Amino acid sequence: MSVSESSPHLIEIRNMWAGYERETVLEDINLTVQKNDFIGLIGPNGGGKTTLIRALLGLIEPYRGTIRIKGLPVKLGRQYLAYVPQLVEFDRDFPISVWDVVRMGRLAKRGMLKRFNAEDDALVNQALLNVEMIDFRQRSIGDLSGGQRQRVYIARALASEPEVLLLDEPTSNVDPQISNSIFELLNRLNETITILLITHDMSAVSSYTKTVGCINRKLHYHGSRVITAEMLEATYQCPVDLIAHGLPHRVFPQHEEAD
Repeated sequence: MSVSESSPHLIEIRNMWAGYERETVLEDINLTVQKNDFIGLIGPNGGGKTTLIRALLGLIEPYRGTIRIKGLPVKLGRQYLAYVPQLVEFDRDFPISVWDVVRMGRLAKRGMLKRFNAEDDALVNQALLNVEMIDFRQRSIGDLSGGQRQRVYIARALASEPEVLLLDEPTSNVDPQISNSIFELLNRLNETITILLITHDMSAVSSYTKTVGCINRKLHYHGSRVITAEMLEATYQCPVDLIAHGLPHRVFPQHEEAD
């Protein structure tokens, strides 16, 4: 029996508790991810969003509960995942081209000591086409804007041929216009790949994702795009007002008036 036949879910998390040393960060997490899902997770800083991704990638091991990826334990199943981290600053003078950055995504498939071949190059080329960065393939990564670099990092993830794309705050350091273009890109990619996204961008969650969850130690997720006031108050630990003007949504905590 093949892996895909043995498990109907791409990711299945059951009663998971996880954290660091003696500090519990996530409590009793339950989440099922199906093919072509586009799930957005929101929540406060320190609420466990990044810890969830680290557990999925096998960087930390839950001390209670289970994670299965296509029915496999994390160490075997993580080959089906690709991770796009937050955009971070680096040495812009480091001499590496866009092409070579994306080709790094093939290392997990080829191994460190094997030469890249024509198949690898074809997949790198297609990944750059998918993110509309093929014309920049010979440019130095340090010469690109923040939004362009994030597209390159998404292409690097795609080059590994994943079934699930994990993204941690992919638009945290870009302006709103570039942010929208990246979410539009993800929306197109979701036609062929499953996406699990962590973000603080409420307008993106309401406009692009298929379902939304709120996470702050515990996960409030009902397989719907609806974010209820109860979900937000349980997540942010304070009364929350949703103010809508068209598609974008903003979340404002209620503050007491000054004396």
